[in-house]
Amino acid sequence: MPADLIPALIALAIATLFTPGPNNAMLAASGARFGFWPTAPHFFGVATGFPLMMLSVGLLLGGLFQTSAWLAEGLRWGGAALLVWIAWKIARSGAVGRANGADRPMRYLSAVAFQWVNPKAWSMAIAATSQFILPASPVVTATVVAGTFLGFGILSAMTWTYAGQAIARWLTTPARLRAFNLTMAGLILLSVAALVMH
Repeated sequence: MPADLIPALIALAIATLFTPGPNNAMLAASGARFGFWPTAPHFFGVATGFPLMMLSVGLLLGGLFQTSAWLAEGLRWGGAALLVWIAWKIARSGAVGRANGADRPMRYLSAVAFQWVNPKAWSMAIAATSQFILPASPVVTATVVAGTFLGFGILSAMTWTYAGQAIARWLTTPARLRAFNLTMAGLILLSVAALVMH
């Protein structure tokens, strides 16, 4: 990859990975509810799953999704519906630290799989690969792009999880916990609205 593209790639990775979105809101909510280390499988799943998806899109699927409007639309609306359901679950979640039955941090493979139905992840993957993967060296440039997003993705996922855990000390009353859960759910719904209207 030409050296002059690296700063632009890094800027894109930072801007897209650290801003609020479905993954980051879910990580903050999980960090607040279950703590940093119990959420580790979730944040490693996000941090490794998205670059893996990006690499796959860059090497195999980018052209298919760019040329198939019905496939792209189906993914967009299906992913939006899943995100609305996740926002609803977060808005209704209970006390910090409560973990029984299905009420637990997302597991690693679930977090990896979630990237494939996350409309923001698809938008980012297709946009980034179309801009930075060079036809003359697709494997090398796809690997550089995925590696950049992996490095910054780990840092972002850990930051959002830690921020959620740090705010848990403030979530000592039902009213504060409710406000936090509704805020995280609202961030996800705002992301969905932006993606659906895009």
